[in-house]
Amino acid sequence: MADRPSFSHRRERHGLVGPFSGRQLVVGGAAILVAIVLLVAITTPLGNTANGPGTVDPRATAYLIASPPAVGLRVGDAAPEFTVTGGDGSTYQLRDLEGKPIRLADLRGKAVWVNFFTTWCPPCQAEVPILREMSEKYKDRGLALVAVSVQETSPADVAAYAATYQLPYTIGFDGSGKIFHAYKAYGLPTQVFIDPNGVIANVIGAPMDEAGATAQIERLLPSSSAPNAASSSPNAAPAASSAP
Repeated sequence: MADRPSFSHRRERHGLVGPFSGRQLVVGGAAILVAIVLLVAITTPLGNTANGPGTVDPRATAYLIASPPAVGLRVGDAAPEFTVTGGDGSTYQLRDLEGKPIRLADLRGKAVWVNFFTTWCPPCQAEVPILREMSEKYKDRGLALVAVSVQETSPADVAAYAATYQLPYTIGFDGSGKIFHAYKAYGLPTQVFIDPNGVIANVIGAPMDEAGATAQIERLLPSSSAPNAASSSPNAAPAASSAP
């Protein structure tokens, strides 16, 4: 009769916690720690919404979607036009959701607030009521608010978002992100405030609150002391004398 293999009983090995070994638990814990560090990094405040420079609002956070440029836009620089010329000579023009071109030159004489955003960005969504309110409040006093949608899927999707939240201001569709990069932005939302002469007055890499937005806009509005058309026209009739 053939020899049978001897029988031996080995105790079943168990992991440190359930089926997981100590090594597996250490690796998993390290991965979680790295994820937490990255989450904290991308939600670190980039700027402030206050009137004075150097004051950081700890509530104001933005999503980082690119590396900061070596040199960003500076206060006092001429604001870039909403047109980018490629290396091959082609021109990329920012257009609104209906396909009409948006030109910064057409907004000379107005205070311009450029807001880079996306529809999926929670901080961008949170500040929408502020943008809507400020646009309606200041449009008759010389504010032009241009929100620029960055690398979204289609103008139709952004138009649906604008309709849902009843956004009255101009929205440009920057599907390629070329305008976003021309303005040297790297987080969402990013705010660029431009004076009536087309010069950058402030750049803020954070969502706005009402007080901060009001402060930025008020100091940029065109002077309201300009003479009215009737008094400045050479054909205007002389004012009636109030003397008895």
